[in-house]
Amino acid sequence: MEHKIGSISFKSVDKEWDVYFDMALTMLNTIRRNNKLGKKTVMIVPVGPTDQYPILARLVNELGVSLKNVWFFNMDEYMLSPTEMISSTDKLSFAKRMQDEFYSKVDPDLIMPISQRVFPTVFKEAEYDALIESLGGVDLCLGGLGINGHIAFNEPPEDGQDIPAKDFALLPTRVLPISRETKTINAYGYQRGDLRGMPEWCITVGMKQILASKQIYIALNRPWQHGIVKRALFTEPTSKIPASLLQWHNSVTICAYKDVAEGLFN
Repeated sequence: MEHKIGSISFKSVDKEWDVYFDMALTMLNTIRRNNKLGKKTVMIVPVGPTDQYPILARLVNELGVSLKNVWFFNMDEYMLSPTEMISSTDKLSFAKRMQDEFYSKVDPDLIMPISQRVFPTVFKEAEYDALIESLGGVDLCLGGLGINGHIAFNEPPEDGQDIPAKDFALLPTRVLPISRETKTINAYGYQRGDLRGMPEWCITVGMKQILASKQIYIALNRPWQHGIVKRALFTEPTSKIPASLLQWHNSVTICAYKDVAEGLFN
């Protein structure tokens, strides 16, 4: 099933695994197309979901696709405080999950150099943004969707705060506290409900970098995402639902598991 909502293409697939396969195939096709043209590929990539990475690694290995001219900019990372990054060996670390689920699975002759596996880092936020710009911008930004509508960790303003949508769209890479809603759903997904074990701070790529990407791909793999994607698609763009700002972009694809899509267009 496919629908068009303004400039957003929405498609649903039968199985949760199909979301990951479609995401991996989208990444692979972008890389192969740019390789053929002798161009570099710059992507903003998520941890959440991650099941696309083993699929992509297998495709890269079996097809012999070089990643030597590919840059992966991870969109966010947990922090222990406003000034301290989580350890890359911590089980919750996004850097650890990228290493375990993708980088370690790709043939060493095909994998990109470590210098092209980029994470936002505290006190170096401007350098992260500048590197993206120096490479000519982002070909493809991929991500999921938080229960409060965040993309990466671009959390909506807290109650009582009011940020105009156009100002929110210009926010750069930065450190910020994680909302209660995000901590709760992530604790459910990754910590068996242990809220006290969840980090309270994060660093995230900005909405500015996301919305400046040439293409955006959003993967919806959890049934609870039905409610927030409905708001993102059919609500006037607002900072209170960051994903609603995708309506302003001219090339967005959303791929959803059928349990997420059910009832959206009835």
